[in-house]
Amino acid sequence: MNPGVNYRDSIMGDRFTYLDAADRYLVPKNQPLFRFNIIGTGIIGMEHIRVTLLEGRATIHGIYDERARAADAGLSEFKRLRPDEDLVVYRSLEEACGDPAADAIIICTPNYSHREVFETARRSGKPILLEKPMATTIPDAFEIARISRDYPTFIQVGLQYRYKAIYQETISRVLHEQAVGSVKSMSILEHRPPFLDKAKQWNKFSRYSGGTLVEKCCHYFDMFNYFSRSLPKEVYAVGDMDVNFTDFEYSGEKADILDNAFVTVRYENGVKAMFNLCMFAPLFYEEITMCGDAGRLRAWEKEDFITGGTPITGLELHRGGSRPSYSCEPHYPEVIEQSGHHGATFFEHVNLIENLLGNPLDTVTANVVDGFWSVVVGAAAEISAHEHRIVDIAGLLAELRIDPNDPAIARTPPR
Repeated sequence: MNPGVNYRDSIMGDRFTYLDAADRYLVPKNQPLFRFNIIGTGIIGMEHIRVTLLEGRATIHGIYDERARAADAGLSEFKRLRPDEDLVVYRSLEEACGDPAADAIIICTPNYSHREVFETARRSGKPILLEKPMATTIPDAFEIARISRDYPTFIQVGLQYRYKAIYQETISRVLHEQAVGSVKSMSILEHRPPFLDKAKQWNKFSRYSGGTLVEKCCHYFDMFNYFSRSLPKEVYAVGDMDVNFTDFEYSGEKADILDNAFVTVRYENGVKAMFNLCMFAPLFYEEITMCGDAGRLRAWEKEDFITGGTPITGLELHRGGSRPSYSCEPHYPEVIEQSGHHGATFFEHVNLIENLLGNPLDTVTANVVDGFWSVVVGAAAEISAHEHRIVDIAGLLAELRIDPNDPAIARTPPR
């Protein structure tokens, strides 16, 4: 499988329209293998439309959004990219999920609607890509995992950060090559501007988003869970709403989301993790550091306003005098990185297509079990930050009458 050929066809094919189909060898006009229906055409729904067409092995069959303005925007975006192709704009969620012409469903609606939309989508029996966070609460996340256990096909969760170039390289070095030995501690840092505008500003209110540490940070807690190869034992967080939206109201309700936090996670196998969030920084900067008994790895990426050609990504591996140390700049092709989330969404779709073909790649796709445990850490961190206490995960799950050994949420070590 060579995904490069697929996106190359998408970006170069229009230059060769003068050729007959029989003469197009390097950039053939391939028919899509699969047809997707997109539920929700906000920012991430638009990204899935663009990435589907860029990857090239699927197309968008139809879209549904309860807001006419958003549906119109989704139609316009599709027509911009595929002016000669038709797109179905559904009148109801049931129609969009039940149409037999669609091969898979991508759910991109606001966080608080994920469980309800999923309940409708699952009745189709189709493969589903459910955006992160899987749910806004631990009970809802557990229910999705529970009812998914006997699902006739697969459910993929949109924890696509694991496909970013810096994390793919970290996975390769740390897990596959054991480059730092046995991991003992790790940290992730994200500094960025505030949350963007959303329909009805749902992301400014914890009861709709799950809180910042669930909504935004489930990506990073998924990475902690992935690298630790263990279950979270304790979570301690401090966080506040210091700068962003302190005077913001919508329909008479005041915003209540954290805009900065420090989160510490202790795992059952002794691995420790620390997350540092600031959402009032004037740039995007993300960094992961992995420390083991044989070395240290740091990888980072950024977007900022400083000119001068400084690298936007980097990776450093330090191993003293025992083995080679080096640095590099992990990248995907520019057109892929610009398609969304530094190329992570593109490779999420590569994995989605391969899963549809029955050829799972070595990179493990995020599933409902991964989605559940990322919500557990995020929700525990929210509790800890607001109640100023260490949250014992076993105790928290017991209060919710959830058995961590339930087969529906049993974790297996990553490949």
